[in-house]
Amino acid sequence: MNVSEAVASRRSIRAFLDKPVEARVLREVLEKAQRAASGGNLQPWHGVILSGEPLERLKAHIAAVLPEGRSAWEQDYVIYPEALADPYEARRVAVGEAMYGAMGIAREDKRGRLAQFVANFRAFDAPVLMLVHMPRYMGPPQWSDIGMWLQTVMLLLREQGLDSCAQEAWSVYHSRIREVVGLPDDHLFFCGLAIGYRDPDAAVNLFDVARAPLEEAIRFEGF
Repeated sequence: MNVSEAVASRRSIRAFLDKPVEARVLREVLEKAQRAASGGNLQPWHGVILSGEPLERLKAHIAAVLPEGRSAWEQDYVIYPEALADPYEARRVAVGEAMYGAMGIAREDKRGRLAQFVANFRAFDAPVLMLVHMPRYMGPPQWSDIGMWLQTVMLLLREQGLDSCAQEAWSVYHSRIREVVGLPDDHLFFCGLAIGYRDPDAAVNLFDVARAPLEEAIRFEGF
């Protein structure tokens, strides 16, 4: 698989097969991902990879507080700006509606939509979950470095026939995660990355995810 094929086939996978992922493969992917770009070569990314019993323990711990709703949330950062304007808000809404539509979950089906949201905290039943964190004092340029590293990891996973879903949703339970998984006190928890093999028949993995035309994002001058 070349880079273009990896980019074209990568998508956020929300239904995984019950198939284990070899630690050897993950180590190979992450060793290669250490070559990701970072300003000043800081390499600010850190991760904890869970599978098996440790992953089940974390999921059970979060499941116990899910009935408390938003009162159990404790956000370290805002995932989306509060005044998110178009076209960004329109894109966010559109991809959500496309996902629910593919799954046959109507807008008025609050229970069905809640069930899909809760699936985030099972890592969509992926066999592996990577928890990403970084020193708290790092600034916006280092957040950009984390993004470049994560994209590198996700594309290398595709090269190995694996799939993933980056999950900022886990961040609302960062304190709860720390109760189960050892993270440095001076580190900020950023996101989870669900890793596994996609279920090729699951509707949630098949709907079209629209992308804006290049002209909306890029302007050429001097060509």
